[in-house]
Amino acid sequence: MPQIAWLIIFVVIIVLLVMLFVFTRYFRLWIQCFTTKAGIGFFDLIGMDLRKVNADLIVRARIMAVQSNIKISRRELESHYLAGGNVPNVVRALISASRADIPMDFKRASAIDLAGRNVEEAVQTSVNPKIIDVPDPAKGKTTIDAVARDGIQLKARARVTVRTNLDQLIGGATEDTIIARVGEGIVTTIGSANTYMDVLDHPERISERVLNSGLDAGTAFEILSIDIADIEVGENVGARLQADQAEADTRRAQAHAEIRRAKAVAREEEMKATVVENRAKVVLAEADVPMAIAKAFRNGQFNLIGKPNPVDGDGADQPT
Repeated sequence: MPQIAWLIIFVVIIVLLVMLFVFTRYFRLWIQCFTTKAGIGFFDLIGMDLRKVNADLIVRARIMAVQSNIKISRRELESHYLAGGNVPNVVRALISASRADIPMDFKRASAIDLAGRNVEEAVQTSVNPKIIDVPDPAKGKTTIDAVARDGIQLKARARVTVRTNLDQLIGGATEDTIIARVGEGIVTTIGSANTYMDVLDHPERISERVLNSGLDAGTAFEILSIDIADIEVGENVGARLQADQAEADTRRAQAHAEIRRAKAVAREEEMKATVVENRAKVVLAEADVPMAIAKAFRNGQFNLIGKPNPVDGDGADQPT
């Protein structure tokens, strides 16, 4: 009996210690939930710990939602946490949307967050439009360079005011697409101008043309305005290209002239060789003349002038 009593006492002490530890661990969070009417019980806190859920984070998010009159259950918060979402960011986004009278529920906000977008920043941008610099200075380029029809280069910088389109935030193109499209529109507008003075006199035409092109289609943003911040006159690209073309034509003409000169020199050398060859033939022919004369004497086919040819019977002079 004494051994059983001591065993019971030991077990009771262990249970009390465990209860004390648990009470100490979750009492603060439970008091917060109780005083703020967050609706999270003591055993719910223990269950979160067993499910590897950050109880402190869920309690803070639930309190923020309750205080802001946002209807989000504890299970929804836990589910989003276990899915790898940013629970505080989603709750703050819902609070901002509620204050700005933007229709958004927890399901939509959590989907945007799990898609990798900053839902809180998206809601804030839909309320307070943001400005995008074109081109992006962070990528090392400060101006959009284009050439008018008269060959003068213009360097432009633009500022695009956009707000988030929450309906296209999931799957919509990012800021890089907006920057690329606006840059393309600026280049096209400047390139279609007859002279660079037309662009300098009416820079608003760039904004109007680019803005009316529907550049925000398929993106996560809605373009509100496009403002040309600065336009600078660059170099005379047309004159430089003409000079380069003239230099290239000169080099081409020089190459053709060199080819013709080389052909003429080769032809001259061929003619010289032909002359030398003909002279050699003449020398060979001259060398054959004495031999032919000697052969004629031997055969009696050649006679001196004034002497009769024994072959002829009349003895007349028959020079050969």
